Amino acid sequence: MKKETLKVTGMTCVHCEHAVESAVAALPGTVKVKANHRKGAVDVRYDETMTTHDDIEAAIKRAGYEPQ
Repeated sequence: MKKETLKVTGMTCVHCEHAVESAVAALPGTVKVKANHRKGAVDVRYDETMTTHDDIEAAIKRAGYEPQ
């Protein structure tokens, strides 16, 4: 398992957090996702044999936010 914290811009509320969490949680191998709009970050724990860092960034972008 791998754990990463990604900076995310554009999140301004709890709804934004849920959008990011849902998008990332839908990826295969994702175990835990917690977004925080106040910190502008999302913590992700995932199986790196099933999902990559790039996959996570792409999911965040599809949700309408910008990973840093």
